[in-house]
Amino acid sequence: MVRVTLNRPDVRNAFNEQVVAELTGWAENITQTTAGERARVAVLAGAGKTFCAGADLGWMSTMIDYSFDDNVRDAAAMAAMFDALDTLPIPLIGRVHGAALGGGSGLAAVCDIVVASDDATFGFTEAKLGILPAVISPYVVQKIGVSAARELFLTAARFPAVRAREIGLVHAVVPERELDAAIDGYVRELLTSAPGAMTGAKHLIAAVANGIPADLVDVTSETIARHRVAHEGQDGMRAFLEKRKPGWVE
Repeated sequence: MVRVTLNRPDVRNAFNEQVVAELTGWAENITQTTAGERARVAVLAGAGKTFCAGADLGWMSTMIDYSFDDNVRDAAAMAAMFDALDTLPIPLIGRVHGAALGGGSGLAAVCDIVVASDDATFGFTEAKLGILPAVISPYVVQKIGVSAARELFLTAARFPAVRAREIGLVHAVVPERELDAAIDGYVRELLTSAPGAMTGAKHLIAAVANGIPADLVDVTSETIARHRVAHEGQDGMRAFLEKRKPGWVE
């Protein structure tokens, strides 16, 4: 397991250009751990009392004087960061405590699994500032659906972890003292799944999410065939029949 921590607790782990660049770089190089071994699970957390409070106030103050083209370049960099996290080849678990506001809730949306403390607060608060959660919207709408997005984007209201779980933004809600234990449980479960199969499953979900089943027959048939004949599939099926552990399980 590899862990990345937003480490700006003095500003509630808010985004600025440096954070965006560093998270993008981390996501693009996640296949290697510091030990040189391939990482199989990643956990995204925040230092201090808050997961991520959105955009840094100092960064926002510079945006006021940006031209349209400046804003496009700035937003494109953030969009690239969210895309890199969303398409991570390994499972990404979000560890959310305190607040996840604006882009912080966007981070939750690109995590495969999110565990939140029961006192965590979420919100797509951009409309309160006269702007929109545009860059994160593809991931958020896919995660929570159009109906919830209409309510929460328009009101820009904050909402608790239990509501976040109800709409699919969060998968587990526990007392903060139990966050790490809950995440460890997910990690143990993920490590029993084949690495290539998990990567393939992420690609498959993206490919079929908005498709019509009849139009996806070739894609799904070829996908399962490819994984059945691959080394992992062969080892996994033989291990099941031989009542032994497959090679990827320690």
